[in-house]
Amino acid sequence: MLGNLLTGSADVMPEPESAVGSLVVRTRAESHQDAVISADPDVVRLLADPLRAQIVRILAAGPATTSHLVADTGAKQPNVSGHLKLLREAGVVTAEPRGRFTYYRLIPDALQGAALHLADLAAQARAHSENFRTC
Repeated sequence: MLGNLLTGSADVMPEPESAVGSLVVRTRAESHQDAVISADPDVVRLLADPLRAQIVRILAAGPATTSHLVADTGAKQPNVSGHLKLLREAGVVTAEPRGRFTYYRLIPDALQGAALHLADLAAQARAHSENFRTC
């Protein structure tokens, strides 16, 4: 399922100023210490949730409102809104007011960055598949 979300042209690099840069995350175990991690693995982890993945697939077909997403997914409105909030905070989705409605739109560079991250991991795995560590 995740592979279908992240397929695409791997020869286009995202702009350095795009939403795919680095971010600071505090984990429960490291609440006293900042951990700088790449946003690409965060996007992959974010899309691992089945409902968020479904929302992203729906938004790939074009912008939609929360009401559209509720109707298309069958999920409750607060649940969809919570997932949209996480997707917005991660820079995967943007909100766009149009009249009395808010439409949500995917940010392609965020998904492309995650796809490039996975492609890089696959290339590393291929290159080092015969490098057994000594015991």
